[in-house]
Amino acid sequence: MKDIRPNKRVAALGSAGILVTATLLAGAVTAPTASATSSRPGQDREARGAAIAAERAAKAGIDWQDCPADWGLEKPIKCGWVTVPVDYAKPNGKQIKLAVDRIGNTGTAQERQGALVYNPGGPGGSGLRFPRRVTTKAPVWANVAKAYDFVGFDPRGVGHSAPISCMDPQEFVKAPKADPVPDTTADKYAQRKLAREYAQGCAERTGKAMLQQMTTPNTVRDLDVIRAALGERGLNFLGVSYGTYLGAVYGTMFPGHLRRMVVDSVVNPSREKVWYQANLDQDVAFEGRWKDWQDWVAANDATFHLGTTRAAVQAKWLQLRATAKKNPIGGVVGPAELISFFQSAPYYDSSWVPVATVFSAYFAGDTKALVDAASPDLTDTAGNISSENGNAVYTAVECTDAKWPTSWKKWDWDNTALHKNHPFMTWANAWMNLPCATWPVKQQTPVHVTTHKGLPQVLIVQSTNDAATPYEGAVELHKRFQGSRLITEKGAGSHGVTSLVNTCINTRVDAYLLTGKLDRSDVTCAPHATPKP
Repeated sequence: MKDIRPNKRVAALGSAGILVTATLLAGAVTAPTASATSSRPGQDREARGAAIAAERAAKAGIDWQDCPADWGLEKPIKCGWVTVPVDYAKPNGKQIKLAVDRIGNTGTAQERQGALVYNPGGPGGSGLRFPRRVTTKAPVWANVAKAYDFVGFDPRGVGHSAPISCMDPQEFVKAPKADPVPDTTADKYAQRKLAREYAQGCAERTGKAMLQQMTTPNTVRDLDVIRAALGERGLNFLGVSYGTYLGAVYGTMFPGHLRRMVVDSVVNPSREKVWYQANLDQDVAFEGRWKDWQDWVAANDATFHLGTTRAAVQAKWLQLRATAKKNPIGGVVGPAELISFFQSAPYYDSSWVPVATVFSAYFAGDTKALVDAASPDLTDTAGNISSENGNAVYTAVECTDAKWPTSWKKWDWDNTALHKNHPFMTWANAWMNLPCATWPVKQQTPVHVTTHKGLPQVLIVQSTNDAATPYEGAVELHKRFQGSRLITEKGAGSHGVTSLVNTCINTRVDAYLLTGKLDRSDVTCAPHATPKP
């Protein structure tokens, strides 16, 4: 299941983010030891290649300029490029440029503590909008902005950073698509055929050489090169969703290059979870959060008129789904499009009201609101290119990162069994990931995430009812990173906690980033305010 944002699908976890003086200078770049990465042959060469690339970047720096007009990044945000090798085992081989942007700290020179680099998730999410938290005056980040430059980037393959593709973008968004829940063996065969064709399309449109290098460890190496290009001796990093996995792997591969790190809504870093099992775990968590949302809708029946119990709201959902299956609403919104739209509610509390409002309007006789919200806009070619690119990167990274089951019997057995009690997302998630079963390049072994010498204390933030990244992932990373602290938002479930208003969390994130101080033990916070209709 990818991360999404309200009303717009973008790539995140599995269909899956700092103690030095104020002014930092690039120091000597040392290669991590092989034991800090993995035992895969060639890892030593990649470590040396990463050190070479970082040393070059430290010397070159970044030529900051006004951002291109069509990037949607207002002044005084500046943009630039960082050059990295496609294959770190061949640091003098083919290079690509990564898009980065920055806005300076809002405080004094004496207050400045360097750059805070951000990744929003994915794989496939762009971080370029992060500096806009300053230009839009996001209050939660005002204190941290005084001390840090806010830096975003497009990871390799994403957006402006040598973007990859797996199919024609207009075809990718075309609707209606087949109902993800299969009725017959023939339905399953049709979806399997689409998955095989998609995997082959990734090889044809991106090229196997690039596809083979679309991995989390390579993105982590890119992140270290960006650190060097920024002139930072130690990386300050904020990762959300898949960005937490980048952080976990960075902390393992480059423990001595890390200054402070906040990870928010954590991907389970266990090798046994990445990535097949992680997606099955999501299906269970999504069902739970879907029920939480339905309870809220029922409690607000005076506004939405969809029923006073969860069962009544579920009955409305099944009625809508059946209608769309028989005759796609507006000719374009079938069950697949409904799931795409409705899944934003279990993802983000900020979507609770908008999704319920559209749902309510439909049963009040307004189909236009649903069609507008859930159908693709074929005239938005730039947006469609972005959506297809995000999905391509998501697929490429997850499929190349780890070995996936190749037996259809296993996929069919696991998802059929899971669907019985967790029907909301299971099959939709399965089909999105099925290209990994016939992936055209060699699949790798995930990094063993663990503590190595030099790793600073890490702050972990997680809500207990998160659908996209179940709570167990935060507990697992907490066990693996010695000295880390876990802030648990109990009874909440929005994906991405640090940007929500919750003083119990906000003050601790500020304190850590500004002073490096953490509580002496883990902390449990009450949930943030429930959305009001």
